[in-house]
Amino acid sequence: MAATIRDVAQASGVHVSTVSRAFSAPHLVNAATRNRVLAAAEDLGYRPNRAARALTTGRTHNIGLIVADISNPFFPPLIKAAQAHARRRDYHVFVADTDEDPLVEEELIQTLTKQVDGVLLCSPRLSNRAIERLGADVPFVVVNRKVRGMSTVLMDVGHGARLAVEHLVSLGHRRVALVAGPSGSWTSGEMRDAATATARESGVELVILGPNAPTELGGLAAAADVLQAGVTGVLAYNDLVAIGLIEGLYERGVRVPSDLSVIGVDDIVSGRLNRPKLTTVAMPTSAAGRTAVDLLLASVGAGDGATPALATLETNLVIRESTAPPT
Repeated sequence: MAATIRDVAQASGVHVSTVSRAFSAPHLVNAATRNRVLAAAEDLGYRPNRAARALTTGRTHNIGLIVADISNPFFPPLIKAAQAHARRRDYHVFVADTDEDPLVEEELIQTLTKQVDGVLLCSPRLSNRAIERLGADVPFVVVNRKVRGMSTVLMDVGHGARLAVEHLVSLGHRRVALVAGPSGSWTSGEMRDAATATARESGVELVILGPNAPTELGGLAAAADVLQAGVTGVLAYNDLVAIGLIEGLYERGVRVPSDLSVIGVDDIVSGRLNRPKLTTVAMPTSAAGRTAVDLLLASVGAGDGATPALATLETNLVIRESTAPPT
């Protein structure tokens, strides 16, 4: 016979109502007590009835996580960290992929908000106005975009872009390019602003190329523009673009870094394995996933009285083989 909530209460030495709160409102239960309840539930193989709990509490204990492109290696560490962190808080995560399409994104948001207590939007492609409209019914947390009235997790890519340009300048580069990302991308805008300011302060020329698709094909297509721009160093929108760019340069007889230096953003696994190993701005994707879950569940717990929160996570430059002094 399956274990019941009363069995868990007896095994952990607490009242049935305490067991219920340990699962439905853990922030209301002393940490030691909740751990004892969870341990007893685990030993007994007890699983709460989510449907019944939703009817009682008005909460589904599900959250939605919408990403721009699940095939981009940037997103899986964030998804994995968010799912694991949510599971520890007794929440399930529904993951959806927009394929960089704002119309698909809007459709997914409308579908998910009927089934979840809140939504995490990662690198959204919708306008801020559309996100504000769609977020009227459930709490939203937005990753890598600032939206009025919503909690936000930002990875400080502007700081990373500044470090990247400063690195190229320190190597002796005097004319560099930014291979920008998609039109309307918050990340691309932050990179452009930071790279422009740093280049101006350093007395070097900056050429902005784009918008470009945030993929290897986007980088491959940008290779001709990079060569035409006559630069010696490049900061790419992300590692996929950087890897595609390097391939496109090689096809044209240009070697990295002996002929041209390239820096990416994200620090994905393939950038560490390719040759040359990619110099990149490391993004704290796993930390962003965990932080986003924390902010969302805080908003869910606070209800209409929730105050939007902002968390900004540090980035850093990882120097590998794809940058060198200009020849």
